[in-house]
Amino acid sequence: MDNSALGAGLAGTDGSEAPHSRHSVNIFQALGLLLMFALLAMIGGLLTAGLIIPVAAGASAVANGTTKAFDELPTELEPGTLSEASYIYASDNTTLLAQVYVENRIVVPLESISINMQNAVIATEDKRFYSHGGIDPQGMIRAAVTNLTGGAREGGSTLTQQYVKNVLIEEAATAGDDAGVIAAKEPTIERKLREAKLAIALEKRWTKDEILTNYLNIAQFGATVNGVETAANHYFGVTAADLTVLQAATIAGITAAPNTFDPVANPVQSEGRRNLVLQRMYEQGYVSKEEYTTARATPLVDTLNVQPLTQGCTGAGGAAYFCDYVTKILIQDPVFGETEAERKELLYRGGLRVVTTIDMSKQAMADAAISAAVPADNEYGFAAAMTSVEPGTGKIISMAQDRAYSTSPSPAAGSTSVNYNTDQLHGGSSGFQPGSNFKAFVLAEWLQEGNTLLETVNANKRTWTGYDFTSTTCTNFRGTEWSPGNADGQGTGQRSVLEATAKSINTAYASMSSQIDLCGAASLASQIGFRPAVTAQDENKTYVDGVEINMGMTLGTQSTYPLAMASAYATFASGGVYCEPIAITSVSRDGEELPIPQANCRQVLETATANAVNYALEQVIGPNGGAKYASLAGHTAAGKTGTTQNNSNVWFTGYTPALSTSMWMGHPDNQNIVLRNVTIAGVPYSIVWGSTIAAPTWKTYMDQALAGTPDIGFGAVSQAQIGRAPVVVVPKTVTPTVPEESTEPAVPNEQSTDGGQNDGRNDR
Repeated sequence: MDNSALGAGLAGTDGSEAPHSRHSVNIFQALGLLLMFALLAMIGGLLTAGLIIPVAAGASAVANGTTKAFDELPTELEPGTLSEASYIYASDNTTLLAQVYVENRIVVPLESISINMQNAVIATEDKRFYSHGGIDPQGMIRAAVTNLTGGAREGGSTLTQQYVKNVLIEEAATAGDDAGVIAAKEPTIERKLREAKLAIALEKRWTKDEILTNYLNIAQFGATVNGVETAANHYFGVTAADLTVLQAATIAGITAAPNTFDPVANPVQSEGRRNLVLQRMYEQGYVSKEEYTTARATPLVDTLNVQPLTQGCTGAGGAAYFCDYVTKILIQDPVFGETEAERKELLYRGGLRVVTTIDMSKQAMADAAISAAVPADNEYGFAAAMTSVEPGTGKIISMAQDRAYSTSPSPAAGSTSVNYNTDQLHGGSSGFQPGSNFKAFVLAEWLQEGNTLLETVNANKRTWTGYDFTSTTCTNFRGTEWSPGNADGQGTGQRSVLEATAKSINTAYASMSSQIDLCGAASLASQIGFRPAVTAQDENKTYVDGVEINMGMTLGTQSTYPLAMASAYATFASGGVYCEPIAITSVSRDGEELPIPQANCRQVLETATANAVNYALEQVIGPNGGAKYASLAGHTAAGKTGTTQNNSNVWFTGYTPALSTSMWMGHPDNQNIVLRNVTIAGVPYSIVWGSTIAAPTWKTYMDQALAGTPDIGFGAVSQAQIGRAPVVVVPKTVTPTVPEESTEPAVPNEQSTDGGQNDGRNDR
């Protein structure tokens, strides 16, 4: 509706006199207007009476003042689009995750509203609806006389007038005009006159059916129930088209006092009101004597089939965090509007139908797996989160978290509104250091620069300085030192990059880092999909494409989140194609498709390099790898463990060509509470690694999620990237003895002293 057309009918927002006239209408003028209204309506025609009030010769000053005041009232009403609830669905386009709204309403045409409902409203609110021209003279005179003489207050408003009032309230509320809302509700005769004049003008332009339709859609049928379709759904679990006489009478009775006559909150008062509606329907011939008697004798509580009203994502169950993520996309992505205010208006009032990417069967599997592995009520306050993404499309398939979703300012223990699967912008989490999960990006840079998997690097512990690293294109580390260690006693000597990856040897990866361009590694990590959880940057640090540069970056010093890691590893799974994660497949409004965010899939890594990374990460869950017990049943997979300093966070990110999943576990609020000497889900642990809980939980979920699907396998790795093992020349006087490499876990004996990550072969 054009608010400028209604400006004359609403009070100023500063509390000043409403600008609809230059002076107020006193009680005598008002009564005079009402009487003249009624007289002319009955004698000279309904519409003419409303729009023109002739002043007879010799009329008094009061009459002249009355006419002038009436002439200054607005005559045009341009209703805007009604506020409607938006609905968010799972990928099957059927399972409802949530509805979000300012006003809980579904707009429907008259043919979708039962005749019983139409009759009930007319019989109760305006029995002369089809014969008057916007005002009911008999009703107005009766109400005016009763109210002015101190009798029980009566409204005297027609359905058309009530519709006008609701429009004025709706438009003021939408505009955030609280004073306008008050003005549209104030119990004054002057307001009634304004409504009457607008109603008469409206009836010249609209048919009775159009007015009735709009009234039934805008009317309030409960404290948070707007429109007849929502009322039918809520109270009886049916559509408005299927309402019976009894159901229609119940709903029609509510609008007189939505709180008082709410059938759920006040069934006794509601039943009394329903019976009055039934009586009026009987008196006006809409129902027979038998129908009336039977309906009146039926207890109201026996007729109800109350469907819960849910606002927002709290009713989405295990998918609540994903739902929350979707709403933040709708509010923040410019594709849905230029400003945040416009995007919020679209979501909460626009009546959107949003279809998402989430697979509810896989979501249930993820919920069950993560809740069993890390119970929300564990005594330490540890939490866990896990996200799955489809390689090659970017679709988010599941998003699980062990804690219950709650928007309460003081959430109960084991619940929160913070989404640990996403970044600060889309869920409130500041993220968690990924540990050795970051090594996959360093490995990709190693291969991109022409190195191979069988090349060996020195895994002995040493102190590194800034002079040992190549990063001059973006920064330098002069004057700093770094002494990384391993949690693996075998992490010494010359080790192949393939073994260093399978066993997650920190010291070997430190050597690799010294032989590549760290600036290039950061840039490549960003292209592959690594994302920091917090985008704000420390002015004392150096970043390339948002990725922090430091000597220990290979051990995962910058906080990230499971959705980002699952999306990044999906790049390897898809042969080097990165797809931005997407949660929405379609958004429509009144049947019209709206633009949505795109995955923008693009080749960011050479396919040969991706295949080589896959081959190396396959060894992690192979017989000699650090997470060998995470090997999937019947599916080729690859992955990487991650454990941070002092075991404060643990990760496992793994994938097949069909599904990439990342799981994190740790304390979300206090990194000093570490995963040592703890009992989780009834199992005691002296130390928790990425391979201890995260990897097995990942396996449990992935085995279920991939059950019954073919084993696709990764692309073949080229010999050029595998390389050849170096030839060891042995002096003729020495008989070499090659000890068999132990695959049993070694006792952790060294910890990183850099304040960064500590992740070794025993990351189990």
